[in-house]
Amino acid sequence: MTYYKQKGVVLFISLVLLLVLTIIGVSSVQTTSLEQRMARNSHDSVLAFQAAEVALRDAEDFLEAVVDPNVSFPVTGTGGYTQSAPYTATEYWDAPGLWTGSGSVVAPTAVAGVDEPPRYIIEWVATVDTDNNPYLQSSSYSSSIDSVEVFRITARGVGGSANARVILQSTFGVKF
Repeated sequence: MTYYKQKGVVLFISLVLLLVLTIIGVSSVQTTSLEQRMARNSHDSVLAFQAAEVALRDAEDFLEAVVDPNVSFPVTGTGGYTQSAPYTATEYWDAPGLWTGSGSVVAPTAVAGVDEPPRYIIEWVATVDTDNNPYLQSSSYSSSIDSVEVFRITARGVGGSANARVILQSTFGVKF
């Protein structure tokens, strides 16, 4: 038997196997870290969505407590309460700096784990009278309703980091 021709073959095979195992290990670590980042981003976006939902509910509660919409919603738009912008104008909720200053309302309900508290604005849209909308009488509303004030609520929620932001809008009608 001649063993001298086989010197180094075992070393070469073991190094190739070690290289393959190292590549598999590095790949699994990268996959795991990617999955963790995806889960963290998903959690942040869900948290931002929940914060925006909280702001929407707080704004609806505020609207149900308002006595006179003409006093609370001036044309100039102060403190997060305004009348809706004309059709050709820039939307109020799209104005720069709105969500960081006094142009929006901080929602009174606190949300744990968010980077910024949720905020909202309320825009008065229109008054719908039963005389102008005769089909309203046959809806689930009572026939004693004379008019319904229609508002657009825009809420902004931020997740666990400032990169996760959600803006939600809803239309809300109140009988005054």
